[in-house]
Amino acid sequence: MGWYYTKHTKDDSAIVSKIETVLLEYPYYGYRRVTKEIANKNTIINKKKIYRIMKESNLLCSKKKKAFIPKTTDSNHSLLIYPNEIAPLSPLQPCEIWVADITYVWTGNGFVYVAIVLDQVSRKVVGWSIGTHMHRQLCIDALEMALLKHRPPTYHHSDRGVQYCSHDYINLLKKHNITSSMAAVGVSVDNPFAESFNRTLKVEEVYLHAYESFEEARDSIAEFIMVYNEKRLHSSLGYIPPVEFEARYYQSINN
Repeated sequence: MGWYYTKHTKDDSAIVSKIETVLLEYPYYGYRRVTKEIANKNTIINKKKIYRIMKESNLLCSKKKKAFIPKTTDSNHSLLIYPNEIAPLSPLQPCEIWVADITYVWTGNGFVYVAIVLDQVSRKVVGWSIGTHMHRQLCIDALEMALLKHRPPTYHHSDRGVQYCSHDYINLLKKHNITSSMAAVGVSVDNPFAESFNRTLKVEEVYLHAYESFEEARDSIAEFIMVYNEKRLHSSLGYIPPVEFEARYYQSINN
């Protein structure tokens, strides 16, 4: 973690060391939690001093509170809705089920939106797109990336948002003989794998940065997805990355 410090007193330098120790374990902690964690280690210090030192040292996690929270799912439309086809299934191999979702990210120039397509078994992000809008093309771009690099799955699962119900999106699925499946309105547990990835993206990437522009967010998120796929250990996969999980799977069926 590349931190850059300003000059401190000897006392401040000792506190910076304690703050750094906390943030190595909890990199998304704000100054209040850092103060509490240091207090738990028998060092009592005023939270205002912790705030000052963290601010001067560029150690503050950027979690900006916004009055407006974008609604990424608009299911109030007249387009055809598809039933949840994957609920009774227990997929065992990659490219059986892809799950899709949209999330939002704040930058200094406003919100940007990230559409992802995730393999339910390998947890690999097979396709993604980022833009300044939530139009259907954002999701189509993510799906087209996935189809360009992978064989089509049997099922595609998403929420009932207008993007995923649009004629263009559904026709792209039909073109590749993919069965569309959709979650119930307002039931996040119907799409838990996509929801889980979005939480990971927020906690391990977005909340640790203060993006100043769309380009900065795009490049940083692209790097995170690469690391997530190729290097990040995934507990549900036996603590190996998604790419390695897929490689081991295909090796096992080819032997």
